[in-house]
Amino acid sequence: MRIILYTGKGGVGKTSVAASTALRSAQLGYKTIVISTDAAHSLADSFDLPLGNEPKKISANLWGQEPELSHALATHWGTIQQWVMSLLSWRGIDEIIAGEMAVLPGMEELANLLYILDYYERGQFDVIIVDCAPTGETLRLLSFPEILRWWMDRIFPIQRKAATLLRPMVKGFTDIPFPSDQVFKTAEMLFTQLEKMRAVFTDPEITSVRLVVNPEKMVIKEAQRTYTYLNLYGYATDLIVCNRVIPPEVSDPYFNVWKQRQSQHFQSIEERFSPIPIRTIPLFSSEVVGIDTLRSMADALFGQADPTQVFYRGQPQTLSKKKDGCYVLSLTLPFITKHDLNLNRKGDELIIEVGAYRRNIMLPLTLIDLPIHEAKFIDNQLQIHFEPVKKAVLPK
Repeated sequence: MRIILYTGKGGVGKTSVAASTALRSAQLGYKTIVISTDAAHSLADSFDLPLGNEPKKISANLWGQEPELSHALATHWGTIQQWVMSLLSWRGIDEIIAGEMAVLPGMEELANLLYILDYYERGQFDVIIVDCAPTGETLRLLSFPEILRWWMDRIFPIQRKAATLLRPMVKGFTDIPFPSDQVFKTAEMLFTQLEKMRAVFTDPEITSVRLVVNPEKMVIKEAQRTYTYLNLYGYATDLIVCNRVIPPEVSDPYFNVWKQRQSQHFQSIEERFSPIPIRTIPLFSSEVVGIDTLRSMADALFGQADPTQVFYRGQPQTLSKKKDGCYVLSLTLPFITKHDLNLNRKGDELIIEVGAYRRNIMLPLTLIDLPIHEAKFIDNQLQIHFEPVKKAVLPK
């Protein structure tokens, strides 16, 4: 099975690219679904067909889905949401406002992503194409399993034990709604699903992220930041799609300056994202809406190539052992300098901060007891060297 996630700055045309990829995949005989995780769905508008909460057949081998947020939340967050609502209502907050506040930021998109895990585990489709939210929301979304993992490992056991001990003690003199065991079980089940989802999403043979850009300076800058953070969290990017490139046959003098600037920006894209392959889509003379136009876009983007293939294999994170017994944990972090990095260690955690994003890496058992010898930032790679265990010298 292949899972392909499309993301990019709002307005670059990622929904059209996702829809056209799905069409080409289905044409090649793969049973394909394209699903939107953006709260502001536009997938149905792209196909010019109604889509809803359940998969709907669009054409041969192709289904589309725009999950309703309320349904997705009730499926994956309902028990916890009800407890949070009761707690907020106990504090005197209006029931409607409590219902809105009981949904954590990012939970809507996260609940939609869990549909993907369900399809993957059931093997219902050969290919899953995901039209993600714009890059900022997508980055928060993809970092959520890592953050929740830290909370579940560090804080959750303490909170559960405290709730279990305090519930019978305070029940007699307060009506505060303590979380029930079912709430904790639901949280554990959600965490298990997220762990599975992260394992699937960070397997480069299963999942690829594709960045959609326009040949514009601001768009390229955001794509660079996105690519850096995707590497930070271990997600593999296999393709850059440059959309709305003015075709060479356009000869109107009005477009001369635009063509010159686009040429400069495209060269910048090639320099910055090499060796990841780049594919281009011309600026169409009409709006890309409807199956026929989307097929034309797929022709321009992929030609005769299979869109489900892995276009580039690169490991954003590796662990290797040198001859001297030293272990080296390497993370590829392009477009930054060593001054943008902050590295700390706390027990069995490695804390890496890049700009506004932070990742807590749980060290494998192999490295937990090894001290960090040095950290280097060379050729866009953060290399963390762990000292080998010194062998005890037996007395003669």
